[in-house]
Amino acid sequence: MPFERLTIALAGNPNTGKSTVFNSLTGLKQHTGNWPGKTVVFAQGTYRWRETTHYLIDLPGTYSLYTNSSDEEIARQYISSGQADVTVIVADATSLERNLNLTLQVLGLTGKVVVCVNLMDEARRKGIQVDLPKLSAELGVPVVGTNARNGDGLEALREAIWEVATGTVKTSPREVTRPATLSLSLDDEAASDCRVEGLVTAAQHIAAKVVTWPKERADRQDRKIDSILLSRFYGLPIMLLLLGAIFWLTIVGANYPGEVLAGFFASLEGRLNAALVVLGAPLWLQGILITGVYRTMTTVVAVMLPPMAIFFPLFTLLEDLGYLPRIAFNLDHFFRRAGAHGKQALTMCMGFGCNAAGVIACRIIDSPREKLIAILTNNFVPCNGRFPILIVVASIFMVGTNGGFGSFLATLSVLGMVVVGVLLTLFISKMLSLTLLKGLPSSFMLELPPYRQPELGRILVRSFIDRTLFVLSRAVIVAAPAGVVLWLMGNITLGDSSLLTLSASFLDPLGRLMGLDGFILLAFLLGLPANEIVIPILIMGYLRTTAMLELDSLESLRQLFIANGWTTITAVCTMLFALCHWPCGTTLLTAKKETQSFKWTALAFFIPTMTGVALCTLVAQGARLIGFLWR
Repeated sequence: MPFERLTIALAGNPNTGKSTVFNSLTGLKQHTGNWPGKTVVFAQGTYRWRETTHYLIDLPGTYSLYTNSSDEEIARQYISSGQADVTVIVADATSLERNLNLTLQVLGLTGKVVVCVNLMDEARRKGIQVDLPKLSAELGVPVVGTNARNGDGLEALREAIWEVATGTVKTSPREVTRPATLSLSLDDEAASDCRVEGLVTAAQHIAAKVVTWPKERADRQDRKIDSILLSRFYGLPIMLLLLGAIFWLTIVGANYPGEVLAGFFASLEGRLNAALVVLGAPLWLQGILITGVYRTMTTVVAVMLPPMAIFFPLFTLLEDLGYLPRIAFNLDHFFRRAGAHGKQALTMCMGFGCNAAGVIACRIIDSPREKLIAILTNNFVPCNGRFPILIVVASIFMVGTNGGFGSFLATLSVLGMVVVGVLLTLFISKMLSLTLLKGLPSSFMLELPPYRQPELGRILVRSFIDRTLFVLSRAVIVAAPAGVVLWLMGNITLGDSSLLTLSASFLDPLGRLMGLDGFILLAFLLGLPANEIVIPILIMGYLRTTAMLELDSLESLRQLFIANGWTTITAVCTMLFALCHWPCGTTLLTAKKETQSFKWTALAFFIPTMTGVALCTLVAQGARLIGFLWR
């Protein structure tokens, strides 16, 4: 009898390649959503096998089904509900003993299971041998070895899923995998301890039977590296050096591609203008389309694309190597001293990519108090949209004025801003834990994944599509209507001044107090939808004409800023305000969704903003006082 549709649940520990298995099985036929009544995101996708649609649900990654976070609760409830025709457990071949703990827990809830032992290629490289038939016999369910990144074993996995889901193959989990304690209440601590101890012991016994290690354990090399990278004395300096190297390569490499892109867009503009003239377009329409929309969009691309195209692959390389969890490990002690949860170090690292993603990542924190602290402080680390601002400002004011030494100074300034962001995160977290959100920090377990050989081709593709193009496309989408608004504000006049100039003049006293000016503050305000358009808005504002400047290099941008009164203090305060100001619109909407509270969303807006105003004012007025005393 043919089956029209089968439902498959995908479970597993973090860092086992579960998402890679999901992506390889479903291809592009996937989307994400929230569990009903919950703010836990899950991915859904489909694939066809044996003329049947398989509906695949990617459950949240978890180490255990018997803790109380939203992720573990969702995974446990869904598996025990029986809604899935089969549950696929993705395990790491290089850390099978640890992964078997979750496997045994799932087998205690359902017998319709297929175990996917992933990363078999890494196991072979480390000399680890896994006896898959023996593991299948020990567990009583089918076991399939895969290397999902290359597609190895996926056909066998699809067939095993089909056989178990349709009942073609009957599973018979061993009794050891279903101890009676699994049915006890989660609130019974003694029973819980007994259950965990029994499962860990069973996982150890099974792993000892099916896994053969080389005489010299391959993870010893990892531990030797960790003894340096996680050292109390060397860990933080090495982390700063690595981040500094990334920033230096970005700053040095971004200038020439930007000039090429700017030149290309300038030559194309003449052709577009000529085309509009031939079509008989009125001057106001030419102004909106060319000097408004086109120049805003192309400036976003020319200014933002080169640094992103360099920075994101390098940052993704650190992720693939397995270094980002080490950064969290190095910072864990500081977060606990700040009265926050150690996992906040992980959510902060997510914020480096996107603050909205960092806010969503706060779901991994069980404590509501500590989750709120993490959400309210996530904006203090620069995201995809703010890194290019920091890099561009540092480049035009450090590289352009200090010769060959300028690249080093620009790198130090960007790295310094990152350090300031981390310090502010810790400081504000401590203040919140002593005032609005009092309480003691929780403990947690942080897994350090093995170091892995990165796949450069996949890194380039993933960083370009998932990050560079995503950020750039969002910036361009926002820049198009922003270009229309800017053109209108620049062309609609009241008296002798445009709306753009009048708005900047209104903000100028506050801007001057902060070491900025009215146009800089206006650019940040109009850049609320996306930080990527702050620089283009600032350029058009400074021209005080009806159009944006046709920039052909970062040097011309520097000259424009200097002509409008910029100094080194202006650049420093602009970078500080880029670091500390209101979250973008997407992040604010995400914070509202996660907290379900206007109060906490408002605080997520005002805390970084007031911090930025105070910090910039302190720096600007302190510099003026020093200058006065020096004279």
